Amino acid sequence: MEPVPLDDVDPFDLPEWLGTEGVTWTAVAGLRTGYHVAGTLTGEGQPDLPCDLLAVDEAYPEPVVTDLVRTRCHQAWRHGQLLLAERQGRLTLAVPGTGFAADQVLEALSRLARAVGASPERYAAHLRIGAEAPRRPSSSR
Repeated sequence: MEPVPLDDVDPFDLPEWLGTEGVTWTAVAGLRTGYHVAGTLTGEGQPDLPCDLLAVDEAYPEPVVTDLVRTRCHQAWRHGQLLLAERQGRLTLAVPGTGFAADQVLEALSRLARAVGASPERYAAHLRIGAEAPRRPSSSR
Protein backbone atom coordinates (compact mmCIF):
# COMPACT_ATOMS: atom_id res chain seq x y z
CA MET A 1 0.00 0.00 0.00
CA GLU A 2 1.34 3.42 -0.97
CA PRO A 3 1.66 6.20 1.62
CA VAL A 4 -0.89 9.00 1.42
CA PRO A 5 0.69 11.65 -0.85
CA LEU A 6 1.96 14.92 0.61
CA ASP A 7 1.98 18.04 -1.54
CA ASP A 8 4.29 20.90 -0.60
CA VAL A 9 2.69 24.03 0.83
CA ASP A 10 4.36 27.42 0.51
CA PRO A 11 3.95 29.41 3.75
CA PHE A 12 3.18 32.49 1.62
CA ASP A 13 0.08 30.71 0.29
CA LEU A 14 -1.37 30.31 3.79
CA PRO A 15 -3.94 32.77 5.17
CA GLU A 16 -2.40 36.10 6.16
CA TRP A 17 -3.91 36.03 9.66
CA LEU A 18 -1.51 33.21 10.61
CA GLY A 19 1.27 35.78 10.54
CA THR A 20 -0.57 38.79 11.95
CA GLU A 21 -2.87 37.58 14.73
CA GLY A 22 -2.85 35.38 17.77
CA VAL A 23 -3.31 31.77 16.69
CA THR A 24 -4.39 28.68 18.63
CA TRP A 25 -3.88 25.13 17.46
CA THR A 26 -6.45 22.78 19.01
CA ALA A 27 -6.08 19.01 18.90
CA VAL A 28 -9.23 17.20 17.83
CA ALA A 29 -8.01 13.99 19.47
CA GLY A 30 -5.35 13.14 22.03
CA LEU A 31 -1.64 13.15 21.32
CA ARG A 32 -1.57 9.44 22.10
CA THR A 33 -3.57 8.64 18.96
CA GLY A 34 -0.32 7.85 17.17
CA TYR A 35 1.55 9.26 14.21
CA HIS A 36 -1.33 11.45 12.97
CA VAL A 37 -3.04 14.01 15.20
CA ALA A 38 -5.86 16.01 13.66
CA GLY A 39 -6.30 19.61 14.73
CA THR A 40 -7.38 23.09 13.74
CA LEU A 41 -5.82 26.53 13.73
CA THR A 42 -8.05 29.39 14.87
CA GLY A 43 -7.67 33.13 15.06
CA GLU A 44 -9.90 35.90 16.38
CA GLY A 45 -12.90 36.09 14.01
CA GLN A 46 -11.25 33.85 11.41
CA PRO A 47 -12.60 30.61 9.95
CA ASP A 48 -10.98 27.49 11.36
CA LEU A 49 -8.11 26.10 9.30
CA PRO A 50 -7.70 22.31 9.50
CA CYS A 51 -4.09 21.59 10.47
CA ASP A 52 -2.74 18.17 11.37
CA LEU A 53 0.50 16.85 12.81
CA LEU A 54 2.18 13.93 11.06
CA ALA A 55 5.08 11.97 12.56
CA VAL A 56 6.92 10.82 9.44
CA ASP A 57 9.02 8.00 10.90
CA GLU A 58 6.11 5.64 11.65
CA ALA A 59 6.70 2.59 9.47
CA TYR A 60 4.55 -0.22 10.86
CA PRO A 61 2.62 -1.84 9.36
CA GLU A 62 3.38 0.46 6.39
CA PRO A 63 5.49 3.62 6.08
CA VAL A 64 3.31 6.75 6.38
CA VAL A 65 5.42 8.74 3.89
CA THR A 66 7.91 7.98 1.14
CA ASP A 67 11.63 7.88 1.90
CA LEU A 68 12.08 11.14 -0.02
CA VAL A 69 9.47 12.96 2.09
CA ARG A 70 10.95 11.56 5.30
CA THR A 71 14.44 12.73 4.30
CA ARG A 72 13.17 16.21 3.39
CA CYS A 73 11.32 16.44 6.70
CA HIS A 74 14.44 15.55 8.68
CA GLN A 75 16.56 18.02 6.67
CA ALA A 76 14.12 20.86 7.28
CA TRP A 77 13.91 20.03 11.00
CA ARG A 78 17.69 19.87 11.34
CA HIS A 79 17.89 23.39 9.91
CA GLY A 80 15.26 24.79 12.29
CA GLN A 81 12.49 24.67 9.73
CA LEU A 82 9.34 22.65 9.18
CA LEU A 83 8.04 20.69 6.20
CA LEU A 84 4.60 22.13 5.41
CA ALA A 85 2.40 19.92 3.30
CA GLU A 86 -1.15 19.20 2.28
CA ARG A 87 -2.41 15.72 3.07
CA GLN A 88 -5.91 14.71 2.03
CA GLY A 89 -6.88 18.38 1.65
CA ARG A 90 -5.60 19.42 5.09
CA LEU A 91 -2.59 21.51 6.03
CA THR A 92 -0.09 19.13 7.63
CA LEU A 93 2.98 19.82 9.75
CA ALA A 94 5.41 16.98 9.02
CA VAL A 95 7.61 16.26 12.03
CA PRO A 96 10.38 13.69 12.65
CA GLY A 97 9.41 10.87 15.00
CA THR A 98 6.76 8.21 15.45
CA GLY A 99 4.40 10.07 17.78
CA PHE A 100 3.95 13.29 19.71
CA ALA A 101 4.75 14.76 23.09
CA ALA A 102 3.84 18.27 24.19
CA ASP A 103 7.35 19.65 23.60
CA GLN A 104 7.40 18.44 20.01
CA VAL A 105 3.96 19.94 19.30
CA LEU A 106 5.08 23.29 20.70
CA GLU A 107 8.28 23.20 18.65
CA ALA A 108 6.33 22.41 15.45
CA LEU A 109 3.96 25.33 16.11
CA SER A 110 6.89 27.62 16.84
CA ARG A 111 8.43 26.68 13.50
CA LEU A 112 5.09 27.24 11.75
CA ALA A 113 4.88 30.71 13.30
CA ARG A 114 8.36 31.60 12.08
CA ALA A 115 7.55 30.21 8.60
CA VAL A 116 4.65 32.66 8.24
CA GLY A 117 6.58 35.59 9.73
CA ALA A 118 4.94 35.58 13.16
CA SER A 119 6.44 35.56 16.61
CA PRO A 120 6.04 32.13 18.26
CA GLU A 121 4.75 33.95 21.35
CA ARG A 122 1.55 34.70 19.40
CA TYR A 123 0.83 30.99 19.05
CA ALA A 124 -0.83 28.75 21.63
CA ALA A 125 -1.77 25.08 21.80
CA HIS A 126 -4.77 23.31 23.27
CA LEU A 127 -3.70 19.70 23.69
CA ARG A 128 -5.65 16.58 24.47
CA ILE A 129 -3.93 13.77 26.31
CA GLY A 130 -5.95 10.61 25.71
CA ALA A 131 -6.08 8.40 22.68
CA GLU A 132 -9.76 8.90 21.92
CA ALA A 133 -11.62 11.87 20.52
CA PRO A 134 -13.82 13.60 23.09
CA ARG A 135 -17.40 12.39 23.22
CA ARG A 136 -20.42 14.59 23.52
CA PRO A 137 -22.29 14.09 26.75
CA SER A 138 -25.54 12.26 26.23
CA SER A 139 -28.60 14.33 26.80
CA SER A 140 -30.94 13.13 29.51
CA ARG A 141 -34.63 13.71 29.32
